[in-house]
Amino acid sequence: MLSSPLFLRAVPIIFTLLWSSGWIVAGYSARYADALTFLVVRFACAAVLIAALAFAMGAPWPKGRRAILDCVVTGVLLHAAYLGGVWWAVRHGLPAGISGLIAGLQPILTALFAPFLLGERISLLRWAGIVCGFVGIALVLEPKIVGVEPDALWAVLVPVAINVAAMFAVTFGSFYQKARVVTGDLRTVTAVQYAAAFLVTLPFAYALEPMHIEWNLTMVLVLAWSVLALSLGGIGLYLFMIRRGEVSRIATFLYLVPATVAVEAWLLFGEALSPIQIAGMAVTILGVALASRK
Repeated sequence: MLSSPLFLRAVPIIFTLLWSSGWIVAGYSARYADALTFLVVRFACAAVLIAALAFAMGAPWPKGRRAILDCVVTGVLLHAAYLGGVWWAVRHGLPAGISGLIAGLQPILTALFAPFLLGERISLLRWAGIVCGFVGIALVLEPKIVGVEPDALWAVLVPVAINVAAMFAVTFGSFYQKARVVTGDLRTVTAVQYAAAFLVTLPFAYALEPMHIEWNLTMVLVLAWSVLALSLGGIGLYLFMIRRGEVSRIATFLYLVPATVAVEAWLLFGEALSPIQIAGMAVTILGVALASRK
């Protein structure tokens, strides 16, 4: 089934819908829980659930210090640093739609660093896309920064900077996953990654947050979706695509995420975009599409 043409064609569409929903559940959880604290619970649940499934199905576990270390590094980059940065930024005032648009940096960063890490040559068209993408990001963020009082500017820039740093983490985590974690069962690899993410995120949550979670039906549903649909489904499909294809090609699917998140945030949160932000979104999508062309 995993190698059937129909499934392989459907994977990018399913992945985009699942991946984009991460910003929506981050927006919902921000109302009732501290970001890092919620992720600690999510990582723990995902690690236990996937490990239980792996044991039940007799999946082989990574062997050797190097294999385990590679799983730990990718777990920290792809889960702890990436999700921690995105969820923290949303929890501290960055709208989910804007955060989702910043996700468009990942394909651009992938295209930018691929020559150094994979030996790929960047064409003039790809360079144009890189410039275009950053111009679009600037247009989208401009209304949030212009006119802000100097005393409040820091509060705006910090969540944006943390969100951008998270995109660097997932980008380099993807390169590392492709280069180092090339063998092994994805079930057990993912279980080790989530265990590492839990151990790294827990002390940060304890140090930076009161570790508050208001448990209600919304939070239970958000946790269930985060663990089952995102931690198992979305991340599983992402690692599956990385293993089967080039990292730069996988990144092309992510240019659909910002528009999808913006529409979902508009429908569910009522987040409006100004005309200049809509234009910036179009420019960003165009830039990412150009930068990620094979």
